[in-house]
Amino acid sequence: MATVLDTHATVWYLTAPNKLSPAALHAIRGATHAGEPLYVPSISMVEVVYLVERGRLSAAAFTKLLDAIDSAESALTVAPLDSGVADAVRRVPREMVPDMPDRIIAATALHLGLPLVTRDQRIRASGIEAIW
Repeated sequence: MATVLDTHATVWYLTAPNKLSPAALHAIRGATHAGEPLYVPSISMVEVVYLVERGRLSAAAFTKLLDAIDSAESALTVAPLDSGVADAVRRVPREMVPDMPDRIIAATALHLGLPLVTRDQRIRASGIEAIW
């Protein structure tokens, strides 16, 4: 089944899959083997740049992400931040998920009607269909 990946899930999938939970890794590998897309919210791309700038990720992590998205053999597909996602942000409770990038990532999954692979406890507690 196609899934949406949170930023950390995307980075770990590409650089340290052992950091993913067994359920998350199973969902990602299942989608990949079935030829289904793994959606990366466009804001996650920006978030990775920010984390590189802050020294929390290596520049190689961003390069690896770009290479995977550009590869015809990769299941990673960028999900745009469009009007449908903006509308879905209203369905992600701000009280439970106060960080706007996290709300946008969750809203991307809602808009696409797909589960979100995330370790984020706030998102998972908000009622968003999540895999971890």
